[in-house]
Amino acid sequence: MILADKLIRDHTLTRTEYIELLDAGGDAGVRGKLREEADRLRKQYYGDKVFTRGLIEFTNYCKNNCYYCGIRCGNQKARRYRLSQEEILDCCENGYGLGFRTFVLQGGEDPYFTDERMAEIIREIKARYPDCALTLSIGERPCESYRLFREAGADRYLLRHETADEAHYRKLHPENLSLSSRKRCLYDLKALGYQVGAGFMVGSPGQTNAALAEDLCFLEELHPAMVGVGPFIPHHDTPFAEAEAGSVEQTLFLLSVIRILLPKALIPATTALGTLDSQGREKGLLAGANVVMPNLSPLKNRKQYDLYDNKICTGEEAAECRDCLSRRVESVGYRLSAERGDAVL
Repeated sequence: MILADKLIRDHTLTRTEYIELLDAGGDAGVRGKLREEADRLRKQYYGDKVFTRGLIEFTNYCKNNCYYCGIRCGNQKARRYRLSQEEILDCCENGYGLGFRTFVLQGGEDPYFTDERMAEIIREIKARYPDCALTLSIGERPCESYRLFREAGADRYLLRHETADEAHYRKLHPENLSLSSRKRCLYDLKALGYQVGAGFMVGSPGQTNAALAEDLCFLEELHPAMVGVGPFIPHHDTPFAEAEAGSVEQTLFLLSVIRILLPKALIPATTALGTLDSQGREKGLLAGANVVMPNLSPLKNRKQYDLYDNKICTGEEAAECRDCLSRRVESVGYRLSAERGDAVL
């Protein structure tokens, strides 16, 4: 319990101490103490609000071949699609009517969506919905591309680093991708004034507590406005098809640790949590999360954005069932907020 108390007091630990804390993560007393403090902190900075993001998965083409991802370019069985600009705007119109004030454009690294195409889409969304925040999640780009998107009106950028441990990164990615490039992108985005989101998978193949400690140290160094953490889930058409899924319990433990490490962060209760556990997102909120990201993508495409197996795509994951989601959030003592939901400074 001593390290848990130190983290609560100082909001930081050394790399070695993080490893020791992670080793103790199976202890119910440690988990309970950190969960209680995480909940206290999220209420201190955000009250009982849970912010919603309307997720628009606009392309599942990707030039990369990451070993864990179902839309990797090497997966010849994936059914590919791209939304047109009008289809994207239709998703925004639908979402705005449902009460969403943040849109998240997420896709693979698709060369079709050039800087100019993306900037035009961003400008049109911001012109039609000036009271809304726009988040991009479209991977690694040159700094000048990020600058163009920022000038066009993008507010936030999600770029999960997936692992901050070099050896672990090499197990998950082909040789043409590098951890140093990923980190450079995150620092470029932050310098340009984006609200930046990083994050990682829990339980990905080859992950150790030492690798997770690197993630926590990197998050402390980067100090992002948003942190996305969810359990690894294998996809049947990847090299990790037979790998074991990550642990819901360990993910919840890390959500609490990250809330204490970064008290003002925006932290989603992820779809992956809800996929592995029917109450996963509720448990995520109780562990310190304060964001949910229902799907605004066209129904016909939701199952095609297939990052991992058994992803929940309809029902309460769908944006149309906002009332269902609201009841779920209220069942654990919180309420959905219709605000943009910017990070507390």
